Amino acid sequence: MHISEGILSAPVLITGAGLTATAVGYSLKKMEHKEVPKVAILSSVFFVASLIHVPLGPSSVHLILNGVIGLLLGWPAFPAILVALALQGVIFQFGGITTLGVNTFNMALPAIICFYLFNRGIKGANNFIALILAFVCGFLAVLLSGIMVAAALVFTGEPFIQIAKLVLIAHLPVMILEGVLTVFCIGFLRKVKPEILNI
Repeated sequence: MHISEGILSAPVLITGAGLTATAVGYSLKKMEHKEVPKVAILSSVFFVASLIHVPLGPSSVHLILNGVIGLLLGWPAFPAILVALALQGVIFQFGGITTLGVNTFNMALPAIICFYLFNRGIKGANNFIALILAFVCGFLAVLLSGIMVAAALVFTGEPFIQIAKLVLIAHLPVMILEGVLTVFCIGFLRKVKPEILNI
């Protein structure tokens, strides 16, 4: 879901950079020093997971894991995702520097939304409900990111409408896979390390 250099219009790029800068600033203000190792580990998880690209027609898909990152971090998901995307852009030319703001916002905002929607539910006593919510969280995070990527393309110009539709359709299998992975992650943490979820 990385948008490459030279595709988006200047207003979309500037808006994305401004929104991301504001959100990262707010996140860093809220983040406690003791959270830094957890943020660093989850940033590296995001970095590695989204490096594995599977070609699909003219596009490619990859894992994102922004739902899990949102559940585990909350607002610090913004700097975690920013650092991972910046390194991917510099080292592997995935995305780019000018699109860094838009790409970060497209991945991190759904993570924050999922944190507020599902964080309390996955801490509940009922394990079955917690795992159902974990699946919905993983699915929804990718769906929202796909919608935001599509919106960025549509706001850039009419020629990108078909590509925007393709992005959403191509990521349907990823949404299901992310939901399943989120279930395994949350189920494992609830059993083995519930303090990570603040249970």
